[in-house]
Order: sequence, then structure tokens, then C-alpha cells
Amino acid sequence: MLELKKETERIEFKEQISDGLEKEVVAFLNTKGGHIYIGIKDNGTIVGVDKAEELQLKIKDRIISNIRPSIMGLFEIYSEEKDGKTIIVIGLAKGAEIPYYIKQKGRSEAGCFVRIGTSTQPMDEKTIEALLSKRLPCSLANMPAYNQELKFRQLEIYYAGAEKYLNKNFATNLRFFTPDKKYNQVADLFADNNRVSIRLAKWAGKNRIDLLQNEEYGNTCIISAMNSVLNRLDSENITQAKKTAIKRIEKKYVDKKALRETVINAFAHNDYSRGDTPIFEIFEDRFEITTYGDLLSWMTKKEFFSGISRPKNPEIMRIFKDLEFVENLGSGVPYIANILGKKNFLFTQNVTRISLMFDFDEENVPESSEKTENVTENVTENVTENVTENVTENVTENVTENRVVKILELIKNNSNISTTQIANEMSVTRMTIHRDIEKLKEKGLIERIGADKGGYWKVKEENA
Repeated sequence: MLELKKETERIEFKEQISDGLEKEVVAFLNTKGGHIYIGIKDNGTIVGVDKAEELQLKIKDRIISNIRPSIMGLFEIYSEEKDGKTIIVIGLAKGAEIPYYIKQKGRSEAGCFVRIGTSTQPMDEKTIEALLSKRLPCSLANMPAYNQELKFRQLEIYYAGAEKYLNKNFATNLRFFTPDKKYNQVADLFADNNRVSIRLAKWAGKNRIDLLQNEEYGNTCIISAMNSVLNRLDSENITQAKKTAIKRIEKKYVDKKALRETVINAFAHNDYSRGDTPIFEIFEDRFEITTYGDLLSWMTKKEFFSGISRPKNPEIMRIFKDLEFVENLGSGVPYIANILGKKNFLFTQNVTRISLMFDFDEENVPESSEKTENVTENVTENVTENVTENVTENVTENVTENRVVKILELIKNNSNISTTQIANEMSVTRMTIHRDIEKLKEKGLIERIGADKGGYWKVKEENA
């Protein structure tokens, strides 16, 4: 720690947290950066603080919530021992989106401040206007990371796993630098040692009242954090098993692919520039995934649901595509909407929230069918005997026979039929039909030619 003797343009002492903390932070961000020491009197006398960890959390919440633009990646908070007492240190870098301001006061003389010598002074309106006219567009690529000693070993491993290898110019190629050649906040997101918080909460019921677990998956490469979230939610996505007289039927609470696509899209589309990160919640009857940012400010609902790719974070999209998490960001949205229904999407000015309701509907998983024999006989007139034999041999364990035969019949008669139309024809849910379709594809009985939208089904020749 520096030898602390007196305040300077880049050092501020505070005996305790006061109402003026945000003002001091804004001033450092708008000037040259610096350090604020909590637990030291103005004259340099060290008095220390109590409950240091709790105090650090309060400081973090205050400055993230009350200062705009986002200061994510521009600060760090830690404790140190000095003369046998604990003090709190707030380290601040000079911001790239000057002028920073106190949220409640706005970009005004009451909200914008600068550091002049050892004092904090209001910024005049003329200076504010001049700074705004020169500002770079708000982008993670233009915002420097507070920590410039970044390591990317985890990212290298992920690229190697995809049989793609990072060369010595990877940081430039992946746009990890600001225009003045500093690591930016894109780099910080993918670094091994970032300070990005990814939160997951589990609640006892259907509401946010009784919190059972509050978990943290951040402070690591966001790909590692994303994989941790996927594994955690997968462990909660319970497989429901039901024994019948002739088979064992299994289904997940939530379609596995829809869950995965939703999590990946949350990490890809979140607006990190404001300091907010995706939130994942587990309830008694659903998963809820919240991403921050006004999604509809850069695309319409129609574009969103159609899968048009207009990502908020093109640098993140580039890396996710390289690692084959997605073919094209947004491509999973039509699939998710088809499985979940558009009613489970909530859009506001600040967040997008998706509710993945658990499928407890057992009536669509019949124990047995008294009509199986009759259906099979009726279908035999239109579908060859080989289809029925193939279905019975390969799919009996996981799918009800009469439903499978009916699906094959519908596809044979209309190769362009959608899963929604099949579900309506058979009076079952789209999720049920989706599971059956996946089983039929796995067993090689049908094949999808082309994209989900605009493509068609093909019954394999030996089964046609």
C-alpha cells in the first residue's frame, strides 16, 4: 500500500461513508482516477472501519446503482490492514464516457463533478456539453477495463477445444483493445480474472419471498460462468419418469435445448455497459432468466421473434460464433418461442425476462393406449408395414406407438407441416410433439431438410 500522508488530486481520505461518496467517485472518474480510503481522517489519522466485508458490499451497490454511465470495469474495492486497523480502498480509473454523473441529478452541475487539487468541484454546463459532443459511442470496446493485467488461459482452452487456436494477435483480432490500446471491457468479460458478478437464486415457492440459495458464478471468463449456470440449471431440470404397463416414459421439466438457448442468449444479449449482468432464478414452477437493457430500442419484437441477428454486443457474438455456441445469435429465439410461447416473454424499458414454465402436464404422456391396435391397422393402409415394425422396434421404449405412427402419417401426407400443426391435430402440447420428433430423428425414421422455417420433412425411403 502507498505511504499515506496527505490528500492529493488522486487520493481522498474519508473517516466513514457519507452521503457525498458518489460525488467523490464521479469526480475521480471525470478527472484522472485515483483512490478513496475509508477509515482515515482528513489529517491522515487512521481510525479503521468495522464490518469491512459488509461495508464493501454497500459501497459496491451504491456506486453501481447511483452512477451513470456504467462504471463496470472501472473500479475495485478491497480492504487493507494499516497500523493494526482495517481500511477500505476504492480504486478508480479515469472513465472513457466522460462526463459521469449522479443518476438522480442527471448531467448537470448538480450531478457532474471533477477533481481540482484536493477538492471536488461541480462541472459547469458548458464543459458538460463540450465533453458530450466528443464522447465515443457507448460500447464495451471503447470502455477501458480497470485491471490491465488480464490473462486469457481459459479462453485459449475453449478455442483449442473447438480446434481453433489463438495466435499472438488474438487480442487485436477479437477487439480487446480501446482506441488508445488499453484492454477494454470486452477483454475483461473473457479474462480469467475479471470482476463480473453472475448471480443465481433459488426460491422456495412461486414468489420472491423465501430465498433458499444465492449463488455466485462470476469472477471468471464469462464462458466458464455460462457453463456453470448451464450445469446448475440442468441439475434442477429434473427428468420425470413414469412407468406404464409396457414402457418407461421420461420428460424434463423444461425442454433441454430451449433452456440452453435461453441461457446462451442471456449472456450474449445482456447490456453490460450499465454494469448489470444476467440473473438466473429457480422457482417451484419455473426458471426465470432476466437480461438487462432495452432490447426493443435496437430491434422490434417481430425481428426478435423471427430470429433476425442484431446483437447488442457484436464482439461477444464473434467469440460465441467462433466457439460454436450458436450458428448465429438470435437463431435460437424462434425455437424458444415455439416451445415456450410468446406469452412467456416480458419486455420493459430496462429488462427482458423469459419464464420457462415446468411441464407437469402428465395427461399428454398416456400410460397406455387401448386404441393402438386399431390405429396401427388403419394407418397400415396408408403407411407400409415396415414403418410400424420399425417404430415398434426402435421407439417403443420412449414414445407411445400410436402417436408416433400418427406423426409419420401426417408428415407423409404433408412434408411442410409444422410441429404446432401436428400438436393441434393430435390435441397434445408442442413440447410433447417436439420430444417425439427428436426421437424419430435419432432413430433415423425422419429427416429435416433445410431450416426450421422454410424447410420440410422427409420420411426416410426405407420407412416411406
